[in-house]
Amino acid sequence: MPLAMGQSVEIRDVVNLGETLLIDTDRSFTGQDGQEITPDLPGNAVPGLLANELFQLRMGIDYVFVLQNTVSVRRPGGWDSGSIDRVKTTTTGFLRFYED
Repeated sequence: MPLAMGQSVEIRDVVNLGETLLIDTDRSFTGQDGQEITPDLPGNAVPGLLANELFQLRMGIDYVFVLQNTVSVRRPGGWDSGSIDRVKTTTTGFLRFYED
């Protein structure tokens, strides 16, 4: 049985603003400077890794902005409950690592 390392990110609130999903977490992913990330403009460090995982969901996400503990995710066409759940699951498990 693999050993769990890391902790889950707790999501405190999710606000759906049409094409943009705002996710408020209990972790700070950046300092006071936010980071914009698109598939063509990769981010760096923790925000870039989180955005990359969100882009890999292949749900049409085209923009991620990370500022401290808030993650803004844009998906043209809007959000349904299934796509919101996929983003929440990815964000919650982002800092979890498992030993092989």
